[in-house]
Amino acid sequence: MALALKLHQMQLPREVVIGENTLDLIVPICRKLGLSKSVFVVTGVETCKVAGRRVIDSFKNSEVNVDFLLTHSSTLANVDKVQARIDEVKPQVVLGVGGGTKIDIAKLSAARQGIPFMSIPTTASHDGIASPLASIKGSEKPYSIMAQAPMAIIADTNVIIQASHRYTASGCGDVIAKFTSVTDWNLAHKIKGEYYGEYAANLALMSAKLVARGADSIKPGNEQGLRVLLEALISCGVAMSIAGSSRPSSGSEHLFSHALDLVASKPALHGEQAGVGAIMMSRLQGLNWRRIRSKLEKVGAPTTAGELGVEPQEVVESLVKARSIRSERFTILDKKKLTDRSARALAKKTGVI
Repeated sequence: MALALKLHQMQLPREVVIGENTLDLIVPICRKLGLSKSVFVVTGVETCKVAGRRVIDSFKNSEVNVDFLLTHSSTLANVDKVQARIDEVKPQVVLGVGGGTKIDIAKLSAARQGIPFMSIPTTASHDGIASPLASIKGSEKPYSIMAQAPMAIIADTNVIIQASHRYTASGCGDVIAKFTSVTDWNLAHKIKGEYYGEYAANLALMSAKLVARGADSIKPGNEQGLRVLLEALISCGVAMSIAGSSRPSSGSEHLFSHALDLVASKPALHGEQAGVGAIMMSRLQGLNWRRIRSKLEKVGAPTTAGELGVEPQEVVESLVKARSIRSERFTILDKKKLTDRSARALAKKTGVI
């Protein structure tokens, strides 16, 4: 069976800094990377209070010109606004300070302008803090699109640990979901002859195993557990850069999550939905779905429709719809072809509804 090996460029972070008070290192890191003239900070109203203002003020006593813009939801309209401002001030680098929304806006707008960006997360809710992909509402695709990987990632555990534990649990769901995404990728390799990068796959799997193994330590206020999660999220982002696609980190469980975003009246966090999706998809794949559910429960992540805050029928509808979200992406759903009846049975069997 022929393998379609596509040429792709690997974008990997040059600097990754995780620990206490790492926000204090932003100016010297910029200088180290040759970014000593101008920066542009993208943050939000609340994240500006949490970390954005501190990042902006850190440049006051330096020779670096700093400008910033407060933005909101990750829509194409907001990306266009940030991109226009970047074009106006022409900075050397864009700093995304905030959760996934602010980082995705910074990531895509900087990529469109052909300049690097740095990721400065205030939560650890999903692997977008380190990946080359961005999730933007209102685009033609209801899933993440290719943008660029961050030049640097600066994760201040003092800041992130102050966020609601719900975000951390969501990040665990996104990482644990790699068990099913890698299985789907390997399935596509065996059945469709799709390129399968063993190194990238193993990197994503290792991240999932480390979070699963360290589930007992991932509790509110536990910095050691938070560091395990942050390193795993960053490794998953690097795995995608190495693979040249989201394949190591996004399979049938993510298709379910994207479908739920479209179907549910009030969707949950991305990582929460991916984690619940992984419970159901792992059963279809013949994996130990009970162990996946147990690990999610240990970190405090949702495992049922009720805990997600969605209706049982929305879960069923999303399971059926998931296969059509990305018709070019072969997963276990293409083998099982769920109907309303079989989807409902799957969700009941795994305790999701």
